[in-house]
Amino acid sequence: MDQQTQKLRLNALIALVVGSMIGGGIFSLPQNIAEHAAGGAVLIGWAITAVGMLALAFVFQTLANRKPELDSGVYAYAKAGFGDYMGFSSAWGYWISAWMGNVGYFVLLFSTLGYFIPAFGQGNTPLAIGCASLLLWGVHFLVMRGIKEAAFINQLTTIAKLVPIVMFIVLAGVAFKANIFTMDFWGTQTPALGSVMDQVRNMMLVTVFVFIGIEGASVYSGRAEKRSDVGKATVIGFLGVLALLVMVSVLSLGIMTQPELAKLQNPSMAGVLKHVVGEWGAILISIGLAISLLGALLSWALLCAEILYATARDKTMPAFLKKENANHVPVNALWLTNVMIQVFLLITLVSAGTYTTLIYLASSMILVPYLWSAAYSVLLCVRGETYERASRQRIKDLLVGAVALIYAVWLLYAAGPKYLLLSALLYAPGIFFFAKAKREQGQTLFKPWEKVIFAGVVLAALVAAYALYSGALTL
Repeated sequence: MDQQTQKLRLNALIALVVGSMIGGGIFSLPQNIAEHAAGGAVLIGWAITAVGMLALAFVFQTLANRKPELDSGVYAYAKAGFGDYMGFSSAWGYWISAWMGNVGYFVLLFSTLGYFIPAFGQGNTPLAIGCASLLLWGVHFLVMRGIKEAAFINQLTTIAKLVPIVMFIVLAGVAFKANIFTMDFWGTQTPALGSVMDQVRNMMLVTVFVFIGIEGASVYSGRAEKRSDVGKATVIGFLGVLALLVMVSVLSLGIMTQPELAKLQNPSMAGVLKHVVGEWGAILISIGLAISLLGALLSWALLCAEILYATARDKTMPAFLKKENANHVPVNALWLTNVMIQVFLLITLVSAGTYTTLIYLASSMILVPYLWSAAYSVLLCVRGETYERASRQRIKDLLVGAVALIYAVWLLYAAGPKYLLLSALLYAPGIFFFAKAKREQGQTLFKPWEKVIFAGVVLAALVAAYALYSGALTL
């Protein structure tokens, strides 16, 4: 197959961004948000998220246009700006975040189907895991047929899953009651929520999870038909998804009170619509969620494989991961990804609270790639690289990059010590892949300052391991 036939147009890139962001998260958003915050804090939290994530979207757009030779988004920016180990860490964290989110999607999918087939339970019964495994390998072999073919199917599922979401927004808008929304507006009658600042901070990882995928078009920049489409797809996809997310969470708080929403089972959007129109509303949302998750699983299967392939092609990952089949699909990267998903699906058989834990951990793993991308954008502006001296555009991009960087640091704070420690535990084993890649090139493993960073990661991982062993830290 000619490589040119694999080029993706603007609509395909937008579908990848939207399809990656709209997975299971939006369907569980009413409960996930209400569990942490009341109406006033929700509005503040979304305002912060909108500014921060929009700044990140513009960062990805700017970098795509100013550094067209960097064809793999989040990973390539970290490596270009801060060296091989930071580039590797971004790729490793992004990859783990992606496939871990997929495990969460599988659990949520079969938990949703449990509404119709009780034997699926909460998505982690033996029958559910068995069916999830069959679906996993079905997606695997579909992607093996080719990037463009899988991307086309993703466009169809992206359109299909928007229908129940739009219907929910219309029906919820009609049923919205301002007096319910303003009831205990700041959460003062629910001490467990904490202060307004606590509420805003605690909802941050939820908002990050529903926006993971904003960099989707950037990851595929090397396969884009037009380079300029990458930035357009990122911003268009972000603005559309932001509008949907805000309306779903805010309208829900005007239909049921914060304590009522917090007690709903996920997918909580089904419970909200059932409250408005009855049983058929829950059925509609459940069907929509199933379609949505299937599309998201496909998007993330593509993204997981692509990020490993790109890093191997650039010699940051071991060479075996850049092997492609006749359809230009990175087969070894795809196999490694899906084997890891399979392993963690089996782990869910004996673990509790898997969906919530997985989405928070997936969110915390993505923070490092986002941080370094924002930092690289700032670095380009400070150096004046690709800019005319003292140009107005340079000052504008510096301000946008600074906002994105501050937001990324804020997210690290919002994640809290638990998820940062667990992230370190997952980052540390990546050294074996990094070391193999360095040996293949006959290069020294670390530069001096990279040793310090790696030592910090190992120390945090040891603390996390001991805390898990002693029971001070739980999954």
